[in-house]
Amino acid sequence: MRNLRELTRYPAAIVGMLLVFGLFALAFYALVTIPYSEAVRLWRGGEDVWYNTPKTAGPVWTNLFRTQDLPPTIDMTTTDGSVAKTVTQAANDTTDIDFAFTFDHPYTAFPQELSVFFTATYAEKAPHVSLTWLTPDGREIRVASIPIDKSSVTYRISQDDKLRRRLGGDLPPHQGLFADPASETLVALPGTYTLQASVTTFEPGSDVDAEFVSYGQVHGWAGTDHRRRDLGVALLWGTPIALAFGLLAALGTTVTTMIIAAIGTWYGGWVDSLIQRITEVNMIIPYLPILIMIGTFYSRSLWLMLGVSVLLNIFGGSIKSYRAIFLQVKESPYVEAAQAYGANDARIIRNYLLPRIIPTLIPALVTGVPGYVFLESALSVLGLGDPVLPTWGKVINDAQSNGALYQGNYYWIMEPAALLIATGLGFSLLGFALDRVFNPRLRGR
Repeated sequence: MRNLRELTRYPAAIVGMLLVFGLFALAFYALVTIPYSEAVRLWRGGEDVWYNTPKTAGPVWTNLFRTQDLPPTIDMTTTDGSVAKTVTQAANDTTDIDFAFTFDHPYTAFPQELSVFFTATYAEKAPHVSLTWLTPDGREIRVASIPIDKSSVTYRISQDDKLRRRLGGDLPPHQGLFADPASETLVALPGTYTLQASVTTFEPGSDVDAEFVSYGQVHGWAGTDHRRRDLGVALLWGTPIALAFGLLAALGTTVTTMIIAAIGTWYGGWVDSLIQRITEVNMIIPYLPILIMIGTFYSRSLWLMLGVSVLLNIFGGSIKSYRAIFLQVKESPYVEAAQAYGANDARIIRNYLLPRIIPTLIPALVTGVPGYVFLESALSVLGLGDPVLPTWGKVINDAQSNGALYQGNYYWIMEPAALLIATGLGFSLLGFALDRVFNPRLRGR
């Protein structure tokens, strides 16, 4: 408690703790709201999973920085009760089903695409549907007349060449249906639009449901990528992955290095010499190229990379720092007293050497976390990240591979980069403050 009260004296420590606690809260939220299996399914899924989201759409909050808002995605379906269906029984087992998708479009910008997804239930005779588009200025435009000859049929309005020709042939349908005929420039007509569907079934028990999607130019709080995936999944689940990788690597490296240094210092002789020679050789080996080789020729598993990172870093420069401290502790009177009353080597190392270095260990552990988080992201940016898990580095790699900066999709890189910066800043500020608290020489500076 005394150390905690002293920690709160430093504004940097408070900022660091807020950032770190915020990251842990975000990680906990991701684990609770999106199970691991679901996160993997969503991230690996293609357009069959993300059929109702737009491609490379920016976050909705970007409209705050625009003079004219861009339209968000509109998703309406008859299965959830939000769109009423009118069923009229006709003669000879014929049934008429009518429903309408009515929505507001108070924007001068156009949506990305328009699609209707039909789900039909019938035995032999396929239902038939006619679609009509109603504009705010009272125009009625015949869209299509199609049979629903499968259990599920997708009609992409934006790709209908016949509709494009009926609209004049100059604009794709998702622009021609919204275009303001009274404007000299190409802008959408703001107002309320309706897509009417008239379905005819030809046998008892037949039914048709539909889902209408107007793909917006902005979508969700995080935006989407080139595969229509919601980036919020990767940003949320990238948090526990990054923290787990960083904490496990930092803890495994720091604790193992401390134990190895204590053993070498206490036993001395050839044991200490061997540890020091291994350390000196290991310090000149560039371990990032080794990780790249493993990811290229063997496996890109995140946990394999974690284990290799720990193995390559336990014989790092910290061993020499810890050794210098242990040499002083080794000559302390209470260690000589412990030897006098018969304490064995393991007891002396465990109870007398290691506890003296804990104050130095804690700040080193905290400040070491960002380095491993950045390492995992760097491997992902290079295309060597885990192929299954959604991570921040993989988001940046996808953005780079698909020309996000050249297309003006800055959010695609800025969002994971901001989380990486927050992680590095939070743990660094907290670690530096902890070093001041546990190291008396730094107090007051």
